[in-house]
Amino acid sequence: MHESEGRVEVSGLTKSYGGVAAVDDVSFTVEPGSVTGFLGPNGAGKTTTLRMILGLVRPDRGRATVGGIEYADLAAPLEVVGAALESTGFHPGRTGLDHLRIYAAAASLPSSRADAVLELVGLADAGNRSVGGYSLGMRQRLALATALLGDPDVLILDEPANGLDPEGIVWLRQFLRGYAEAGRSVLVSSHVLTEMQQLVDRVVILHRGVLIRQATLEELSGDHGDLETAFFELTTNRETRA
Repeated sequence: MHESEGRVEVSGLTKSYGGVAAVDDVSFTVEPGSVTGFLGPNGAGKTTTLRMILGLVRPDRGRATVGGIEYADLAAPLEVVGAALESTGFHPGRTGLDHLRIYAAAASLPSSRADAVLELVGLADAGNRSVGGYSLGMRQRLALATALLGDPDVLILDEPANGLDPEGIVWLRQFLRGYAEAGRSVLVSSHVLTEMQQLVDRVVILHRGVLIRQATLEELSGDHGDLETAFFELTTNRETRA
């Protein structure tokens, strides 16, 4: 993979609903070989931004690209970007394996990828069980498996640790670190700041739809001591100025 193929570039993204700006002129970059944490209080605009990157929401202004190409124009999107924005939407009567095989067929991927990604996320023994019997943590793993089907250069994940037990959280951290260390890009949103401190290389912090800081974890820690302290100082100062 050429380095530029996995670079996510967000330039001036803006989206309003009913005259209220959900995202206001947001720009940042996600570099290959790194895990970027996407942080902000509830309602900060994180999910709307992720949905614009993935072409699910049309921005009022601005542009988001992966390797210089907008998501809608990617020839084989699942082989470039794997995304998991929620762990719902699975047919409860369908097995995890069948769910993945349907997605693989729709993307012209070999059915063997379904078995491979189930193994990757630790669900091989549950592949023939109905998704309706999965726990929230298992559905999170299935959502990640779906994102991995195309062996993509970029992973975009929204609260992927939600519902995972402590062992699962450690597994996820190690998996995402390994994915990035293989030269790929990972953009992950989460409200669990202590876990993000151990996972990310860079952070992008939104508040009320506005970018308030983009920095390496080392830079942020040098200014504030740790990620949790930095987050609360930055967002609290923003509230005070508002």
